[in-house]
Amino acid sequence: MTDSRITALVVGCGIIGRHHGVVLTKHPSFTVTGLADPDPAMLDSASAAIVSAGGTAPTAYESLAEALEARAAEVVIICTPSGLHLDQALAALEYDVHLVIEKPLDVSVERARQLVDAAEQAADRGRCVSVISQHRFNPANVVVRDAIESGAFGQITSATTTMAAHRSQRYYDQGAWRGTWRMDGGGAVMNQGIHHVDLLRWLLGRPVEIAAHTAQLGHERIEIEDTATATIRFESGALATLLCTTAVYPSVPTRLQVHGSRGAAIVDDSRLEFFHALDGGPDHAEDPENQAPQRVEAGELRSSPRAADFFVTGHLRQYDDIADAITNKRPPVVTVTEALLSLALVRAIYLSAALGAPVRFDDVLEGMVETHGASAVGSIGGAI
Repeated sequence: MTDSRITALVVGCGIIGRHHGVVLTKHPSFTVTGLADPDPAMLDSASAAIVSAGGTAPTAYESLAEALEARAAEVVIICTPSGLHLDQALAALEYDVHLVIEKPLDVSVERARQLVDAAEQAADRGRCVSVISQHRFNPANVVVRDAIESGAFGQITSATTTMAAHRSQRYYDQGAWRGTWRMDGGGAVMNQGIHHVDLLRWLLGRPVEIAAHTAQLGHERIEIEDTATATIRFESGALATLLCTTAVYPSVPTRLQVHGSRGAAIVDDSRLEFFHALDGGPDHAEDPENQAPQRVEAGELRSSPRAADFFVTGHLRQYDDIADAITNKRPPVVTVTEALLSLALVRAIYLSAALGAPVRFDDVLEGMVETHGASAVGSIGGAI
């Protein structure tokens, strides 16, 4: 019997690369046939993780170029430091493969824009190019999105999201690229908080103006921020606040709140904890019923997100979409264009903080922000 699974090459065998290897091995539509990394120890570790997950030891390659030349797989998964994403993505697309890029798309909007045209050309050839944003596939977030889209919450007035995670000094010291603008592209917002930035944009629409502050408060020997706050105004008029930090101990549950004129929702650590939408009833209620248990399957959404397979499950859901997009030659849910917009919002936060003034989202997206008068902007990696 011929194995019809999609063959995959994982590029970069650090923590996230090993994770993708395990996820792909557990997914019925994929099989990992190749790993690429210049570090033999990393290759061995990722291979062992795949075998432990029930897969077969993949072929090891010292570089992406070597693996591409060998036609190692149908889909390439890029899990390397963020500053390498663009060059490696463009190299992979020259070999007419499907492509998945771990977030963020790259470290700058200017660089990432180059991928939009390349991805569109790949799509014209029936190739799928997607960027990891697995929280969009979480059922709790989908329930909230559906309520917003259907008008169940009325006029969306505001939202708030917090991401307060512990990252030790050792975490940053482990790799020379970590905590640098050139390769990391930023800190708490770019790496840990970008999922929550993406959710705000996905739920509330196109940003208009961003005002932000950043600080380095709990770590040493890094270039980037470990704490950031921002206020974001959207085209709809809605306002949102964001807190991202890696300078806390211990990590506390992430939280997303969305508020409208006729309803609201709270998602704690990917669990739908509160949901209420007026349905032709009175204009307000003193003690609104929590409708969350009726809106979701309790076993799926109200289980602990700290279960051993929670992180795996999130990526599995997105790989369901990617597998279907490859098979049916359709665009994936998270396209390069979508990822570019979320990256631009992250960069807008950094630029506002550096300039000490609000910035317009479209100016950041189009590379029109005036930076030469603010020396602080030089500390965030130069190009927008």
